[in-house]
Amino acid sequence: AMDYERNKALLLELQRAAGTGNDRCADCGDPNPEWASYKLGIFICLNCSGIHRNLPEISRVKSLRLDFWESNLIEFMRNHGNLWAKAKYEAKVPPYYYIPKSRDCMVLRQQWIRAKYERGEFLDTQVCQDPCTAGSREGCLWKLGKGRRQFQKRQFVLSAWEGVMKYYSKESKDPKAVISIETLNAMFQVEKIGHSHGLQITYITDGQTRNLFVYHEDGKEIVDWFNAIRAARYHYLKTVFPNVPEAELIPRITRNFAKEGYMEKTGPKQKEAFKVRWFCLDSQERNLIYFKNPLDACAQGQVFIGRRDEGYEVRDDLPQKVWVKKKKPVITLVTPVREFVFICDNDRKQREWMDALNKVITQL
Repeated sequence: AMDYERNKALLLELQRAAGTGNDRCADCGDPNPEWASYKLGIFICLNCSGIHRNLPEISRVKSLRLDFWESNLIEFMRNHGNLWAKAKYEAKVPPYYYIPKSRDCMVLRQQWIRAKYERGEFLDTQVCQDPCTAGSREGCLWKLGKGRRQFQKRQFVLSAWEGVMKYYSKESKDPKAVISIETLNAMFQVEKIGHSHGLQITYITDGQTRNLFVYHEDGKEIVDWFNAIRAARYHYLKTVFPNVPEAELIPRITRNFAKEGYMEKTGPKQKEAFKVRWFCLDSQERNLIYFKNPLDACAQGQVFIGRRDEGYEVRDDLPQKVWVKKKKPVITLVTPVREFVFICDNDRKQREWMDALNKVITQL
């Protein structure tokens, strides 16, 4: 019992020790990790420990507080730790490779952990692929078809060299779409697509936002596609903005929507009936895009959101002479051209949308 308590205290001391990196999960960066891999010598959070548990060949996990730790394991943890592991297993992570956080979907976190410890993709001995090569890929993905009824297998070709992504249907020799890497974006949308490997690809064509919803049965394959898109985007950005510092380029490679969800909107005269629409807020492009349904290929419209000093504002009341039947919370988005009126389901959603819109208005 004395050993148990003493060793637990030593372990918790190690977890808090300055200059070790042990106070954050070695894989997703979550603070105060309560678990550890005694085979790799790293401190990890509960969620990442679940992934490690499925890799018994390379990792073995224990709870810092609930399990008994032998003295030799404590010594092993002391000689290793998170910064040591980072230097070894993340020696050559390419700048375009997406490093997931705790809030990211399971497949991203799973493949990051497997890439590091199982496949050794970022060890010092590996040769780094240049972004142009890494941003070229060919293969089949399941794509949601017209009418959102079913997924169909489609051939996709990504070429950082040509600056395009294309996809083909079975019958056609010509591509169904040629997408410029300039406007290409990709984000994991597991819940929306209803598949644990669901990826949403967005792009602009004729000034309009278009969506492709895809997945692959294999987790590694879909994450490889995602990072290939990121490599192609990185190559494009480095070519177009050669003098922009890397720290500014990397957040612009791909992005998630700042907020998504249903609201009701009325037309430009503000006398039309309110209709339910699915809204996506793209804070990087400063656009509030809306669709009839979450899985629609084409946007119905979008609202540009400028800065406060340009006359943009968000209010929680109605414009004069506008009347709403429903006693529900409202948002008025004021732009120099017109006022857009939205109805939210409840106060919480109204507050979330107002906060998200205000963040865009106040960002430079």
